Amino acid sequence: MNFILWIIAAILVIAGIVTIVRGRILWGIVLIVVGLLVGPGGVSLFT
Repeated sequence: MNFILWIIAAILVIAGIVTIVRGRILWGIVLIVVGLLVGPGGVSLFT
């Protein structure tokens, strides 16, 4: 389960970075924050 959460978090953070590069800064920040909340490391909503 932790591995799946880690993959989802990584995808969200990468999508957030790509979104910021494309110029949608607020949406990119939201994706990165959600990715950090979902991820099993540090802060996590599921562990």
